[in-house]
Amino acid sequence: MKLNNKIDTKVFALGGLGEVGKNMYCVMHGNELIIIDSGVLFPESDLLGIDYVIPDYTFLKENENKIKGLIITHGHEDHIGSVPFLLQTVNIPVIYAPNQAAKLIKKKLEERNMGYDNIVIFDEKSKFKFKNIEVEFILTTHSIPDSFAIVIRTPNGTILETGDFKFDLTPIGPMADIQKMAKIGSEGLTLLMSESTNAEKEGLSISESKVDARLSDLFRRQTGRIIVATFASNVYRLKHIIETAKRNHRKVVLFGRSMETQVEIAIQSGYIEDTSTIITPEEANKLKPEEVCLLCTGSQGEPLAALSRIANGTHKQIKLLPSDTVIFSSSPIPGNAEAVANTLNLLALKGVKTYTNTTLNDIHSSGHGNQEELKWMIRLTKPKYLMPIHGEYRMLKEHTDLAISCGVKKENTFIMQNGEVLSMLDGKIKRDKSFPCYDIYVDGNRIGDVGQVVIKDRKIMSRDGILVLVCNIDMKKKLLLGKVQIATRGFILVNENEALLKSIENKATEVIIKTFKDKKFNYNELKSVLVTEINEFILEKTGRKPIILPVIMDIKTNE
Repeated sequence: MKLNNKIDTKVFALGGLGEVGKNMYCVMHGNELIIIDSGVLFPESDLLGIDYVIPDYTFLKENENKIKGLIITHGHEDHIGSVPFLLQTVNIPVIYAPNQAAKLIKKKLEERNMGYDNIVIFDEKSKFKFKNIEVEFILTTHSIPDSFAIVIRTPNGTILETGDFKFDLTPIGPMADIQKMAKIGSEGLTLLMSESTNAEKEGLSISESKVDARLSDLFRRQTGRIIVATFASNVYRLKHIIETAKRNHRKVVLFGRSMETQVEIAIQSGYIEDTSTIITPEEANKLKPEEVCLLCTGSQGEPLAALSRIANGTHKQIKLLPSDTVIFSSSPIPGNAEAVANTLNLLALKGVKTYTNTTLNDIHSSGHGNQEELKWMIRLTKPKYLMPIHGEYRMLKEHTDLAISCGVKKENTFIMQNGEVLSMLDGKIKRDKSFPCYDIYVDGNRIGDVGQVVIKDRKIMSRDGILVLVCNIDMKKKLLLGKVQIATRGFILVNENEALLKSIENKATEVIIKTFKDKKFNYNELKSVLVTEINEFILEKTGRKPIILPVIMDIKTNE
C-alpha cells in the first residue's frame, strides 16, 4: 500500500466491467474502503436455472474491517439487486442511499425477512467525511428518481463516479446539476469513472418530454382499451401515463408485482400524488373499454410478466379484446429482441393494434446518455484520467475513443476488467496488481453453490437428457441381482425405443459382470466404468451423450 512513503488510493471494480449489470465499484485508501453500488446481472439463457449473477465478495470479506459503507447511486436492480446477498456475506456498517433507492432496498430486505436498520438517506446537499475520504453527491437525470453521481475526494485526487445518467434539457423530473459538475471540473478532477451503456449510439438521446407528448397523442386517438407496457422503474414515465389517462377520462389498473411495488413507493415518496385514477381489476371490469388503461410489466417479453400472460391467454383477470391497443413504451434490451418479437406475434394473432418505439413513434427514451452526452460529461468535468465503467468491452472501448477525441490523453485512459486495480498517488494513476474476481451464481436460496461444472451438466441434460441405471448388487459375492433397471428423462421416448433400451440394459449387464472379474473391483470403480462404457455405447448408437447416473444398491443375500 505504500509508495514513496505515501499511501496510494486503490480503485477497482468487482462487477460492471465487460458487462451491463452487477455494478460494484470500490475506492480504498489505507484502512478505509467505500463501495459504490451492489447490483445483479440477469442471466443469459445459457445459464440454466440461475436466477441472478452477483459479484464475487471474497475481497470485501477479506478486508471487512476497512469497509466504511455502501453508497448507492440509484434504485435500479443492476445497482441495488445484490444488496441482500452482500449483507448475508459481508458486514456492511452503513448503507448510504437516495430516497427512492432506500425505500426499494428496505422493501427488498423485508421480503426476505432480513433485518437491517442502518440505511442513511442522502440528497444533493449531503456530505460524508471519513478520516481520509470525503463523499458528496451531484444530482443527475436518469429514468428513475433520485439518481446521483458520487464525488470521492481522497489525499491523492478527486474521483467522480457518474452512476447512470443522461443530459435532458426538458426532463419530466429535475434537471441534472450541470453547474456542480462544471465546478468539479474547474477545481481539478483526477479520475472520471463514467457509464458506457450507450457509448455506441450517436447523437443525443430523446428528451423525455418528447416521449410524453407522443404518448399523450396516442391516448387521445385510441377508442378502445389501452395497454401500456414499460419499465416499472421508470417512475416519471409511470407518473405521466397515470396523469395522461386522467386527462383522457381513463382509469388505470396496475399489473405485475414490480409495477405495483414501484408505484406504491413512488406514492409514498410523493412522486405520484393523485391516486384517484388508480383502480382495481374488479373495478375496471365494470367500466367500458374506452375508460380503462392497463399499465403492466412485460415490455421485454419476460414469459411470466403480465403482458406475456395476457398475450398468450393465460392471465386470470385480463382477456384481450380486438379493439385493444398495446403500447410498448420501451426498447428491447440486448438479448431480449426475440422474446419481444414472440409477444408481438401473439398480439398480432389476436388482431390487436400495437405500437413500438421507432423513429416515427418516439414512445421511449433511454435513461442513458448517447455519445454527445458522454462527451458533454467529459467536457464539463475535464478529467485528467478516464476509466469507463458499466458496459461491455466494445462500449468501454468506444467511450475511451470519445474521451480521446475530447482531449484526454490516450495513455491516461484505462479499459479495465473486474478485479484489476488502479493506483492513484499524488494525482497520477497507473495500473496495479490485480486479484481474482469471478461471477457468483444465485440459484434459489443457494449462493455460489452452483459452478461451471453444474451449469455444464444442466446444458447436457437440456440437450441430451439423463439416463439412470438402477443396479441391485451383492457387492461381497460380486453378484448382479435381477435385471438392470433403466429410467430416462429427456433422452428418448421409452415406448418407441424398446430395442435401444434393451441393448443398453444388456451392455450394462455385460460391463458389470466384466468388472466383477477385476480384483481391484470396488463401488466407485464400478460406477466409473459404467458411466464411461455406457456413454461410448450410446454415443455410437445415437450420436448423443446424455448424463449417465448409475444407482447401485448393495443388497446382502442369504448364505
